[in-house]
Amino acid sequence: MPRINAAYFHSTAAGGVAFLVTAALQAQKASDERGRVFAETNCARCHAIGTTGDSPLAKAPPFRTLHKRYPVENLEEAFAEGIRTAHPEMPQFEMDPDQINDLLAYLKFLERTD
Repeated sequence: MPRINAAYFHSTAAGGVAFLVTAALQAQKASDERGRVFAETNCARCHAIGTTGDSPLAKAPPFRTLHKRYPVENLEEAFAEGIRTAHPEMPQFEMDPDQINDLLAYLKFLERTD
């Protein structure tokens, strides 16, 4: 039976894990960025979407504070069903599953920076 060099095995395994972690982090960053672009395109007219600043529309909460009002994960269903609110300034729109995942990723990014 051939002998496996333990040092080689451990370094190869560690390299593989590091690669997977790096790939996962890059994918997360890409999702965060797509969510930020979606928010900038569709939401920034009323909401502050960055880590600082006031919302252009005073009653529109800054995205960086949404996690204080709602668990971010709980917004997935509202996004999937189409956001509808009682005030006329908020437009109605529907999002596809990828857009929902990206926007949630961005909101979670903002939550981590708070």
